[in-house]
Amino acid sequence: MLVYAGIDEAGYGPMFGPLCVASSAFELPDYNPKDGAPDMWALLNTILCKKRRDAKHKIAINDSKQLKSNAKNKSLTHLERGVFTFMSSMGLAQPKTDVDFFKALQCDIGESSWTQSSTLLPVGNDTKLLQIDAAQLQRVLCEANIQCKHLACTAIDAKLYNKRTTHASKAALNFSIAMQHVDQLIRKFPNEHPRIIIDRHGGKVKYRSDLQLSWPEAKIQVLIEDQLMSRYRLNIDGMKATITFASKSDEKHLPVALASMVAKYSRELYMLRFNRFFQSELPELKPTAGYVQDGRRFLKEIEPILVEKGIKHELIVRSS
Repeated sequence: MLVYAGIDEAGYGPMFGPLCVASSAFELPDYNPKDGAPDMWALLNTILCKKRRDAKHKIAINDSKQLKSNAKNKSLTHLERGVFTFMSSMGLAQPKTDVDFFKALQCDIGESSWTQSSTLLPVGNDTKLLQIDAAQLQRVLCEANIQCKHLACTAIDAKLYNKRTTHASKAALNFSIAMQHVDQLIRKFPNEHPRIIIDRHGGKVKYRSDLQLSWPEAKIQVLIEDQLMSRYRLNIDGMKATITFASKSDEKHLPVALASMVAKYSRELYMLRFNRFFQSELPELKPTAGYVQDGRRFLKEIEPILVEKGIKHELIVRSS
């Protein structure tokens, strides 16, 4: 039995919108963990692909940056399709609104004036076609004896982000949220010794001391620390996990790629609400993705609204 899990983030650099960290986990009962990480794209190649151009008859799963389109009406199509079909494979109902989606993913986006609206889902796909995709994916997963057992996302909005980075760096915040997901996975699979893959944080190689701070009581064994990967074996009160930090994990490990897609899709749904609020006040306002260059333009244009409504910058603009 292998429990194969991945964690990734979206929104690490923007000045607007949340930092989202997500996780996914699969059970592969027929797979021996000693054989290393399986190529799940190969195991599920009749239904999954990596590239958008191959996604006419297959479902694309990859690093979210590879799947988000620049086409205005199709920007979220592939992200949404992949995330929704795997949610369905877990027995979760296809969400009809983003409220349903955030609830299913245990994702609290916070309460503010700009998060009060909701979005009808799906935004980039046909509901009936998604149901067909979900049924096909479920059939292939059953044939391969693979189950998606876990999807979750954490969103840190600007207010909480600024509060938590007052005494810690952005990297430390990102790491701490990722470790919360690790802890959730360990406690969800206490007897299965999950193998958890995380993208390397900023090229860092040594993580043992940071892991020990997250679990002071844990016994931590360093398995590998080199330029390719850093791997650790944790034992927390008898619950074991192996954590691997490696570059480009979202391109090599499907659970990380799916987590990347969940995180990005969650952030995009938040930004739809965010833009909708300010465009309701200023109809000619061009929406923003929240990244710094365009974010400065957006901040300048909404400044009169912020003043009028008494909205402080630290409630919507990240400090770093």
